[in-house]
Amino acid sequence: MGLESVGGLAMHIILSKLGPSDAASVGCVSKRFQLWASDDSLWAQFFSDDLNLSSPLDPYGNPAPSFKAAYQAWRNGFAMYPWSLVTRAKRCWSTLKEWFTANFPEVLPTLHKGASEDEIEEFEKALKIKLPLPTRILYRFCNGQELPNEEFSGSLPSSLSGIIGGYSLYGHLVNVFLLPLQQVINDTKGIMQQLGFSSRSKYIVVAASCTYSEKIFFLNCSTGQLYVGTRNLVTDGEMLPCVPDALISSVHDSKGSQQQDAMLLWLEEHGRRLQDGIIKVRHEGKIRSINQFPEKPPLCTSAITNGVKVRASAAFVPEFSNLQDESDKFMFAYSIRMSLSPDGCVINGTTFSSCQLYWRHWIIRANDAVVSDVNGEAVIGKFPLLRPGEEEFVYESCTSLLASQGSVEGSFTFVPGRLADAKGSPFAVEVSRFPLQLPDYIF
Repeated sequence: MGLESVGGLAMHIILSKLGPSDAASVGCVSKRFQLWASDDSLWAQFFSDDLNLSSPLDPYGNPAPSFKAAYQAWRNGFAMYPWSLVTRAKRCWSTLKEWFTANFPEVLPTLHKGASEDEIEEFEKALKIKLPLPTRILYRFCNGQELPNEEFSGSLPSSLSGIIGGYSLYGHLVNVFLLPLQQVINDTKGIMQQLGFSSRSKYIVVAASCTYSEKIFFLNCSTGQLYVGTRNLVTDGEMLPCVPDALISSVHDSKGSQQQDAMLLWLEEHGRRLQDGIIKVRHEGKIRSINQFPEKPPLCTSAITNGVKVRASAAFVPEFSNLQDESDKFMFAYSIRMSLSPDGCVINGTTFSSCQLYWRHWIIRANDAVVSDVNGEAVIGKFPLLRPGEEEFVYESCTSLLASQGSVEGSFTFVPGRLADAKGSPFAVEVSRFPLQLPDYIF
């Protein structure tokens, strides 16, 4: 039986399995095949599968007469790039924007439209570099972020809308933005001169914290690796890789051209962490921001004692790490979140409407060896009073290790009622052991 005798629904299924290129080729066989291969519902499926778009829009966001025309406009607009890399970069940005829309919509107005090929070429001429293909395509889809007006002014920004986010501890506040190309030029020229790098250096600044606390990410355009500066960045140019080296060099096309770089892998991993709920948006006062302290196990641990719940996790802090130090190479910040259950504090069947912390005990390990056993009053000078139904009391602190991994565990001593009016004997609240580890991906 000839294929032309097959019904239209069956041919739609067959052509959808073939994919866009083969479907277009089949359309050349006969007028009937041309009719089937031109069915716009077929191209709507290709368009959705490849580009995650449900409306026939060209690469500039303009309406196209059909899905097939829109698909062709995309193929023509990115004809100089491997199509599989284009669709991968598009999916990366779609994942991020979908999450922002649902969870952090205030970041969307900060995202610039994609850069044109002409703008990218002018950028490359200005810095005398060639962007790795994946990074180039990422900038075609989004030319970084609008930076806050308070950028580098020394004052707290009114909006912490960096798409990478950050953390705060004591007076150190980090919120990382993806930089637009013009800012990349400005920062690269200024910072590289400050660091004493050669004018022929292949490093460019692609992301940075736009608060008074510096954290700077560099892309090596020659190798495709992404780096972040340590405490010794200014004095020695010390950096750490942000993506496993093995992943960057693992995929090449038939001509040997590198098909993935650290920027693409980094943003893909960031999107996965957001989608999986590993990191979330957190309120700090009246300001919302993406917070890099993990919220899910195994990186975040949780324990409940007598109705007191304590969650704990840590984040690596590269900008405070000193790889040349003989005892404290790696700096980790940790976040402790404590709350009281709606049923209150229950001890031996007796319920109390509040309890207050007055003592802490920490056991800190490097690998499996105890390196610190700390006892002391309060946490960051505070004695939090917990009541049922109130928001978590959150505080951040830090510790440094010689080893790249370790752990923290311990306990808090609470009294039922208040310190000034204790209703019973003190009791210990468990802080379940949580990891300190140099991550594969550094954000």
